[in-house]
Amino acid sequence: MTNVNSRAENLPADHPCVAIVKDYLTDVVNQDWKGAAAFLAEFSLAQRQRDTVAAIKMAPTMTEEAAMLAKLGVKDVRELEKMSPQDLYVAERQAVHQKLALPEDVVKRKKESLKVDVLGVCGEEEGKIVHIVVRTSQETMTDRIEELFLISLVQDKADAKKWFIVPEMMRPTKVPLADAAPATEPAPAPAK
Repeated sequence: MTNVNSRAENLPADHPCVAIVKDYLTDVVNQDWKGAAAFLAEFSLAQRQRDTVAAIKMAPTMTEEAAMLAKLGVKDVRELEKMSPQDLYVAERQAVHQKLALPEDVVKRKKESLKVDVLGVCGEEEGKIVHIVVRTSQETMTDRIEELFLISLVQDKADAKKWFIVPEMMRPTKVPLADAAPATEPAPAPAK
């Protein structure tokens, strides 16, 4: 059943969030992880940190846990828990891209050829949430890579001019129904 109160409205292509998304994607392609982290919502980065710590704690063996920690440049989970969420994001992104080990000329070509085309901008919750659909294009030495992204942003509650990207908004969410009665066993059939 569709919630009739939840309607998206088209927003202008020059909405301030468009510039934020373009700057964020440029930082990602440039592998400027501190810059990219600045565009992400604090609560989102904190959740990512909790998820990372939980995943490492659930490693099946101490060897696997140690390997996961080494990838992030730390020796134990307590170090991860003491890091700021932004620093953990930077460490994780650096680890991923070091593993990819793209040649410098390919990285340079990707940076130089990046194009970000905004396909649509819409808002919901009276414009406090904005969703932007973009198609990116970048070239390696042999191929053009095109991707389609949906990027969601929320307005800062303290400063209406600030917006932050919330990556998990694109994931399914589970919201408890306030009016739902607890599940009970069916009543027994009447005796005949």
